[in-house]
Amino acid sequence: MNLNNNKKGSRILDTIDGPSDLKKLGLSDLRKLAKELREEIITVVSRNGGHLASNLGAIEITLALHFLFDSPNDKIFWDVGHQAYAHKLITGRRDKFNTLRTHGGISGFPKPEESEHDIFGAGHASTSLAAAMGYARARDLKGTGEYVIAVIGDGALTGGMALEALNNAGELGSHFIIILNDNGMSISPNLGAFSRHLTNLRTVPTIRNVKAGVLRFFRRIPGVGKFLARTADALQESLYYFFSPSKEAVIFEEFGFTYLGPYDGHNLPGMIQILNSAKKFEDSDPVLIHFLTKKGKGYDPSEKDATTFHGVGAFNIVDGKIERKTGVAPSYTSVFSDALCMIGQQDPRVVVVTAAMADGTGTLNFRECFPGRFHDVGIAEQFAVTFSAGLARGGMKPVTAIYSTFLQRAFDQIIHDVALQKLGVFFVLDRGGLVGDDGETHQGAFDLSYLRLIPNMVIMSPKDENELKDMLYTGVEYDGPIAMRYPRGPSEGVKIEEGFHKLPIGKGEIVREGTDLCIIAIGHIVYPALDAAELLADDGIDACVINARFVKPLDEELILEKARATGKVLTCEENSLIGGFGSGVGELLHKEGIDCAFDSVGLPDKFIEHGKQALLRNIYGLDKTGIYEKAKQLVTAGKSIAKPQGDASV
Repeated sequence: MNLNNNKKGSRILDTIDGPSDLKKLGLSDLRKLAKELREEIITVVSRNGGHLASNLGAIEITLALHFLFDSPNDKIFWDVGHQAYAHKLITGRRDKFNTLRTHGGISGFPKPEESEHDIFGAGHASTSLAAAMGYARARDLKGTGEYVIAVIGDGALTGGMALEALNNAGELGSHFIIILNDNGMSISPNLGAFSRHLTNLRTVPTIRNVKAGVLRFFRRIPGVGKFLARTADALQESLYYFFSPSKEAVIFEEFGFTYLGPYDGHNLPGMIQILNSAKKFEDSDPVLIHFLTKKGKGYDPSEKDATTFHGVGAFNIVDGKIERKTGVAPSYTSVFSDALCMIGQQDPRVVVVTAAMADGTGTLNFRECFPGRFHDVGIAEQFAVTFSAGLARGGMKPVTAIYSTFLQRAFDQIIHDVALQKLGVFFVLDRGGLVGDDGETHQGAFDLSYLRLIPNMVIMSPKDENELKDMLYTGVEYDGPIAMRYPRGPSEGVKIEEGFHKLPIGKGEIVREGTDLCIIAIGHIVYPALDAAELLADDGIDACVINARFVKPLDEELILEKARATGKVLTCEENSLIGGFGSGVGELLHKEGIDCAFDSVGLPDKFIEHGKQALLRNIYGLDKTGIYEKAKQLVTAGKSIAKPQGDASV
């Protein structure tokens, strides 16, 4: 390793075509490269949006790993992927980085189809340890000798699967390295006993009072001693492990790890020394290296407000001000937030549960108004659901607010702990449907399908913000398992009426009368369906439009009446066609023997790529034009007789 071979040049980043190029750099050049990586990430994210603060905090970790290890032969598993931008930049994607999160461009998350350096795809938290352990075991069985490294944040370490992996790691008998990137946050500040444990490791009082004599003592320790004593802060973060591992570091040792740390995660020479030492461990125990980092490192607005700059839209680099569109209706999330606080004021039994997404789900206001009735359980969706079931059994009215894509992680708990026992848990699924730039791992494409198959479950989706407010009230008042999903982004801009109205369960509404065709839509796609009906009218086709409101139970009486009257039915949903709303309508028509032409607009049987919501809706026929074209085809050519939709091509 040559840490003193300084090179001259304009921008070092432009010379890095792969990780092997890092090994030619001296220490001063590595530091300069870290600065350039930050500048490049800030520039691109300011235009495209993305996960900024977490990526800025992980740059030195990324450089140290790629400097010492040999990717793609050695395997680096990134957890969530919120730290992988620098990794992408130095693994051959520098020239494409400006396309980050744009349609047809590179993904914001690790993606094996994109690069051989992305060994495992990740967009949900707490996955890297289990995946790395599995790969390490496969390596041992094959007899190959590559290094396996898992990078995980302290927030993701609170997730159940990560703790399950820790519990199995010591028994596995496979050597691998865990890098704990500890910045004290997930998206918001971390909560829970494990977070407090890591805080203890960072802030031991006796270490904060270390005297100069002890500092001199550590400077004499061969190898890592100079690194530990390089700064008082680095010393304070590290001494405790050496003096009293039995008190705080013991939890990792008991899991079977060799624990090293905590160390300064922005001190490149020290990190390289520590990682190089870890490479030489020859026993089968896994190694956990604890690095302390600063979320948002190197960009002042992000350092001061890491929560806002965790996942951020376009912003002004100079002052960090986020671009806000004027004249846009409030987001569905903000409407939910306001209505939730009003309902909480009326009913003291309402409690809110979320899983490390208080800001994203719009529940921060409820926390401020009713702190004793708010529970952020961390990245633990399974626990959130069963905890909510216990609250319901205890007489409370839990509103469990979780993104659609993340609630997938608690599927069994929804079935076994809530629906089977008919408990009154109200699931509020933000980001239902297409979320856009985050892509495959975050699209809420399956919730109508995976919830619809569960007995006792009621599922509803509002056409606009006024209906959302009333559905929220309806869900709180309902005594049983119930779910409401709504999309990401601005609402429809309709007037929100005062007060709340309880909607009859399983009843839809006719929003446009018509005789030639019945379009049945669910959720926000009702408005594009109405627009499509106007286009059809220009062609002389009179379309009825139904706002279904409920996916389960369906308004069977209304649907059957209009199906018989028109002889043609088109369903519209922003969900997978397999098992979703359209499938339910098709099954109903088939069961009742209704002889009518039938078709569906929805998402195909594939994982939907990243791109702007409007663009994706256009591509997959979920806008007024797509609905119009499908409806006109159905009317002019006829379609298959109604049948269950096991095939997304139907």
